[in-house]
Amino acid sequence: MEQSALRGRSGIEPRTAWQPTGTLSPSPAPTEAPPMASPEAQETAETPAKENHAATGAEQTRAPASPLSRSWLVRHFSLLLRRDRQAQKAGQLFSGLLALNMVFLGGAFICSMIFNNVAITLGDVWILLATLKALALLWLLYYTARTTRRPQAVLHRDPHAGPAWVRGSLVLFGSCAICLNVFRVGYGMSHIRCKSQLELIFPAVEIIFIGIQTWVLWKHSKDCVQIQTNFTRCGLMLTLATNLLLWLLAVTNDSMHHEIETELSALMEKFSGNNTNTCLCLNVTACEVFQKGYLMLYPFSTEYSLICCGMLFVMWKNVGRRLTPHTGSHPGTPPFHLHGAIVGPVLGLLVLVAGTCVFVLFQIQASGPAIARQYFTIYYGFHAAALPTMSLACLAGMAIHGLEERELDTLKNPTRSLDVVLLMGAALGQMGISYFSIVAIVATRPHELLNHLILAYSLLLILQHIAQNLFIIEGLHRRPLWEAAPESLAGKWEAEPPRRGSLLELGQDLRQASLAYIHSYSHLNWKRRALKEISLFLILCNITLWMMPAFGIHPEFENGLEKDFYGYRTWFTIVNFGLPLGVFYRMHSVGVLVEVYLGA
Repeated sequence: MEQSALRGRSGIEPRTAWQPTGTLSPSPAPTEAPPMASPEAQETAETPAKENHAATGAEQTRAPASPLSRSWLVRHFSLLLRRDRQAQKAGQLFSGLLALNMVFLGGAFICSMIFNNVAITLGDVWILLATLKALALLWLLYYTARTTRRPQAVLHRDPHAGPAWVRGSLVLFGSCAICLNVFRVGYGMSHIRCKSQLELIFPAVEIIFIGIQTWVLWKHSKDCVQIQTNFTRCGLMLTLATNLLLWLLAVTNDSMHHEIETELSALMEKFSGNNTNTCLCLNVTACEVFQKGYLMLYPFSTEYSLICCGMLFVMWKNVGRRLTPHTGSHPGTPPFHLHGAIVGPVLGLLVLVAGTCVFVLFQIQASGPAIARQYFTIYYGFHAAALPTMSLACLAGMAIHGLEERELDTLKNPTRSLDVVLLMGAALGQMGISYFSIVAIVATRPHELLNHLILAYSLLLILQHIAQNLFIIEGLHRRPLWEAAPESLAGKWEAEPPRRGSLLELGQDLRQASLAYIHSYSHLNWKRRALKEISLFLILCNITLWMMPAFGIHPEFENGLEKDFYGYRTWFTIVNFGLPLGVFYRMHSVGVLVEVYLGA
């Protein structure tokens, strides 16, 4: 009886211990079987069975303690994570408000200088900006010498931040901005008798600021700082606000400079023969070189400030960011190869050669007293032929994006988000000028040939910006080829966990996946080849359209139509706000199109 009761208990207890295990795994392995289910356990004596029963009861009494302890740990760590996120949001909010107030203060100074240059002069604005530059320089030096050298300071580096083309543009435009300030110092030294010392000190301070800032951004643009996060965010926002105010001053001061230069030339032609100049240059040849170099390099200064703002914003977003090992270990971008692309580069080179010829002709005419209308016709006719071709290429690229099988990349990426924001924001510059031109042409004389070309140019420019933005954004959100194959394989492993005895199958899967990846990378299908052709064509076209306004072609102001309609000062302000954004848009489009080309 005791043995039958014992067998009954021993038969019931294994079933109660076995049922949860059976529900968790339909095909249990030998290691997952309970101890009492073995034949040796069923043949044991009464004493081991009682001991086993007592041990089982003890385990049942201890069972409720484990979920309580785990839930306490989960609550504790979730509370810590929540506090960390709140502290990070608070630091971002405070540093953003700091930058916003500084921009408003500097903008108030600059606007007061424009509308009331008696109470607030250009020298007052220079003193404010020099103070901000000094504070930003102190933080940049402290960040390089102290913050980044502490242990556990930079544990991660963002692989998407600071690509080669951005850092190359930073160095190029920074060098041009330094040369610009050298020309300013030389021009001021040539007029030392009638120039204040502040006009010589401000360019010298700017040379030091540009040099140190370029070096720091080149070296630390990928950093994800983990210590002194609030102080680092405030320093980054201080430097970003300083660059934004420098860009705002450059735009407004450039418009005033062109206005003064045009009015002085008109006065000199009207009062020719009367020597009314009280400030003469000591060396006429040197002054002419300084002035020409200053006017040619001026747009690069505005572009440098915009690039610095973008890189500083990415660094600000990366402060306190922790990257997973998969995100941090970037598989490496493949080198730039044509992969047999012929049509796109050939058509792009044709556009580049034609644009260079138009640029040279226009520059030769601009050096004279007046520009003939036929050269405006050539300029706008070239754009009327190039812009629709670019729009059609973008529409074809979007259609191919809809046909291809690459997945959308939905991972959080601050650099890609900033690229999209910069594309959409910078496109507003040329689009705004185009809308103002359309209103002026329709309201005045729309029946002349030149006005027809300007109207067509404005409409086509708006359409091209929209189509190109859509194509680029779609391409940036497609998963690159070198990331698609490994991640799809990893997803397969997560969906199907490896079984015991399947090492041979796993090796075969790895070999097949690697061979398929190499085959798909080395042999392009028609969709990938078409995307690469379109990307190369758009890259060369955007380089052509960047070159013209960057080196001094401004037909929007020189044709006289919009200037007569809106007035001199109003139209000049619109053009000088819109053109730098247009130049930045073309340059930024080239960079992101290279990424689209490499990812196709």
